Amino acid sequence: VQLQASGGGLVQAGGSLRLSCAASGRTLSSYAMGWFRQAPGKEREFVAAITWSGGSEYYVDSVKGRFTISRDNAENTVYLQMNSLKPEDTALYYCAAMHYSDYDLEVASAYDDWGQGTLVTVSS
Repeated sequence: VQLQASGGGLVQAGGSLRLSCAASGRTLSSYAMGWFRQAPGKEREFVAAITWSGGSEYYVDSVKGRFTISRDNAENTVYLQMNSLKPEDTALYYCAAMHYSDYDLEVASAYDDWGQGTLVTVSS
């Protein structure tokens, strides 16, 4: 599946952004989806994931209560709503798809397909 991430931008601390990950080529309904991020000079980090059934969501501790992952299978799109943004959330955000599995959702190497990334910059 081909993934296109969008919605990044520059926002002040405390602000909000909604990232979108649009899929083409195949329906997302059979994929678990994840969001990862990579800040300059740091390794890629798990942010959030949603199971292919949509029944469960997972978050890294640093974004719990601020970020929400959701999916709209009819639109073939996954979203990441980011509220109360902090400067430490600044990173390139990637969406990823895992086909017919809900295991190791926090592990980047477990995903099959990746989008190109969208840049989020949070100013203090």
